[in-house]
Amino acid sequence: MSIPSNTTPGLVCAHHHLYSSLARGMPAPPRTPTGFAEILELVWWRLDRALDPASIRWSAMLGALEALERGCTAIIDHHESPDAIDGSLSLIAEACAEVGVRVDCAYGVTDRHGPEGASRGLAENERFIRSGGRGRVGVHAAFTCTDETLEAVAGLAADLDVGVHIHVAEGEADAGAADRLRHLAADDWLLVHGVYLTDDHGLAGTIVHNPRSNMNNSVGYSRPTRFSNPVALGTDGIGADMLEEFRLAYVRHREHDVTASPEVAWSYLATGWDLFPEALVDRVTWSHDPMEPWHLAFSPGVSPLRIEVEGELVWADGSPTRVDADEIRARAAEEAVRLHARLEEM
Repeated sequence: MSIPSNTTPGLVCAHHHLYSSLARGMPAPPRTPTGFAEILELVWWRLDRALDPASIRWSAMLGALEALERGCTAIIDHHESPDAIDGSLSLIAEACAEVGVRVDCAYGVTDRHGPEGASRGLAENERFIRSGGRGRVGVHAAFTCTDETLEAVAGLAADLDVGVHIHVAEGEADAGAADRLRHLAADDWLLVHGVYLTDDHGLAGTIVHNPRSNMNNSVGYSRPTRFSNPVALGTDGIGADMLEEFRLAYVRHREHDVTASPEVAWSYLATGWDLFPEALVDRVTWSHDPMEPWHLAFSPGVSPLRIEVEGELVWADGSPTRVDADEIRARAAEEAVRLHARLEEM
């Protein structure tokens, strides 16, 4: 039977931070960040310290709902909540399952909070995966980890037969990541960003390109076509509208190279199905026909009309079928107020 030209499999976000869903409207940092390192220190590292189980759950619920609204049925998530580590990945997985979105979870191990924090992060990855959760072992980034922690992460991932999900060379502070990771990285690793990698970096794994986030953080263009690695597409926590991210990846490529084709950016979306093949059985019927890269690159506003995840109808007539979208937004807004209040006290 032929597949209608206005349908696709479920789209995949190859790198998300669902905990950032409640960040919109958060209090301004103590001072205006003047570079990427200060963006981390003054914004994101403050936010993750303010997270508690309730905010983790409602961030994931809202993020999953917003993914489904845009035809994204599978999320590869990277999480950090140093004051609420234990059980955090299960909270995220359960929230996504309630909405009807697939998720692959990882906790970002780091030595920023000392050896005990790194140990607890490793333990949360192991607990979640050994209990049957779909996931990878997460690392924040090489520049916030000791060599011993990186070795422990790689060893745990090998023992669990899963990959590692790590930010790599996103900013200048992590420019030396390849030299520290080269002997550890494997084909099933996710190497997120890669802006400051050299062309011949020698790391095994899939590069995950996040054009909107890289532009927002002013870290530069990773020029992913220069790599021999497979390249996938993520959002780095700025929603999960993968068609919009595809369009942005295309125009960023086109700005760099006027001969660029949207088929390249579309291939990044397709790599998501290699990373999360379960999404291939999902079916999204879209408002646009045909769902073809040369059309979609110049057609903003394309929306899903109907979504089936593993044969179950989870989106129809502009609404999710499993949950009440208005209730999720209302509860998430309430939780955001509490989260932002905790940030004000920091």
